[in-house]
Amino acid sequence: MTVKIFAPAKINLTLHVTGQRADGYHLLDSLVAFVDIGDQITAQRTDQSSLIVTGPFADGVPTDATNLVMKAAQISGLHMQIGLDKRLPPSSGIGGGSTDAAATLKAAARLGASPVTPAQALRLGADVPVCLAAKPMRMRGIGEDVQQIKLPALHMVLVNPRVAVSTPEVFKRLEAKDNAPMPEVLPDWPDGVAFADWLTTQRNDLQRPAVKVMPEIAAVLTALALLPNVLATRMSGSGATCFAVFERREEAEAAAAQLAHGNPWWWVKPASTLPA
Repeated sequence: MTVKIFAPAKINLTLHVTGQRADGYHLLDSLVAFVDIGDQITAQRTDQSSLIVTGPFADGVPTDATNLVMKAAQISGLHMQIGLDKRLPPSSGIGGGSTDAAATLKAAARLGASPVTPAQALRLGADVPVCLAAKPMRMRGIGEDVQQIKLPALHMVLVNPRVAVSTPEVFKRLEAKDNAPMPEVLPDWPDGVAFADWLTTQRNDLQRPAVKVMPEIAAVLTALALLPNVLATRMSGSGATCFAVFERREEAEAAAAQLAHGNPWWWVKPASTLPA
């Protein structure tokens, strides 16, 4: 039996860095959503685990034990022949490796493996537990504290300038590591416009240091802000992918087409959030 699991892109709508533990791990308060574009995992049981990577971003993706997909297979306790259709840019702040690992764990469970615990998933990376849920979440701590939230449907344009950003380097440039969290009680947003209004009052604390590491991010944010009908813009994760929020899907699609035409070397995609 072969199973196919969609690995959706993870968007950090907010990302507040609220502290740092003695072991070096940063504490976060982040609002996370998942969208209708991503990678895909196919898997079937076999005698020895293996990984084949295809797709537009396959070049340079390791297929050995260093890949999070292979680490996820090992944790699942099931040997699988795995195919990864890599459609998300690598090192781009939208959880590609983590969502691939989470999809691998789901594939293993479909094939008969025992479901992994959140603690086991966290061993693969801070974003893997939230990617395993793949629903709108508030993520706190180092990624172990996840709470499902109600989020209105959001329509976006995602843009990556096709440059990889080093997450450790971005954190190294972060000046303040004890920033304020989001409000303890989040608003009840009636629609995407209300959410976008609120979003402009929040932050991604990694955005400024990421721009210092990779100035192309500033160019992307400026281009997004100049699009017609845009409600809010921000960088996701540690970059370099940025997003713009729109009221309607048609507006996002038209804006994406306009942006892609003017910047054919960028990765530009319209996207909508997945329902809870």
